[in-house]
Amino acid sequence: MKRLETLYSEGRHQWLVIARDPDRPNVLIDTNEYLVVHGNEALLTDPGGLEIFPVVFAALAAGFDPRQVRWLFASHQDPDVISSLSLWLEFNPALRCYASQIWDSFLPHFGGDEHTFIGLPDAGAKIPLGGIELEAVPAHYLHSSGNLHLYDAKAKILFSGDVGAALLPVEESALFVTDFDRHIRHADGFHRRFMGSREAVLNWCERAAAMPIDLLCPQHGAIYQGADVMRFINWFSELEVGSGLRATRPELKQAA
Repeated sequence: MKRLETLYSEGRHQWLVIARDPDRPNVLIDTNEYLVVHGNEALLTDPGGLEIFPVVFAALAAGFDPRQVRWLFASHQDPDVISSLSLWLEFNPALRCYASQIWDSFLPHFGGDEHTFIGLPDAGAKIPLGGIELEAVPAHYLHSSGNLHLYDAKAKILFSGDVGAALLPVEESALFVTDFDRHIRHADGFHRRFMGSREAVLNWCERAAAMPIDLLCPQHGAIYQGADVMRFINWFSELEVGSGLRATRPELKQAA
């Protein structure tokens, strides 16, 4: 079963994570759902797929009042990110969902209507939460054409969606990265294939390097903390991405 764990807590402000589901079917990718709480309001990032909603909701309700979740944040449009939307709306029809504005006509296929979605501009935006502001950070083409991350300057936490994601074997279940060199091997192939633009990579790395970040929290795999945050940014900045193109371009294979 997934479990709810605290990542940050200071006064009325918290970050919690719902992580690790060893009982999930092997055909499903494991996901992390992050809950940002300030006072009596909460926002849930990338709430997950339709098929894992019962597990995510049970883990959340075991340690938190789900009625305080007022907002959802979808980094992009993938089913593992937001296909559970209809079930969240059954629980609370008043929920609002932040996402890139380019998905305004796509996400309603998962549920909701024109009142459900708050379309965010390409440049990003401030997101109010219980008296503070979070920041939607542009991460377009990493890997989605309308992709946004979520930064909390107070907690110094960046929710980075698929950036930093690692496809970990079952035996590696630690919540935090403990051996960067060992861990990054599980992120390498994913980033080479799912990230399609070097320009987008460098744009994100420059932006992230300028932020004070204590925790870099991806949607899949373990969380980077301390010096491993900058290690990841440096590693990513040097990575050749768009590996799928090489399957269609023999001359690129030879050049590699």
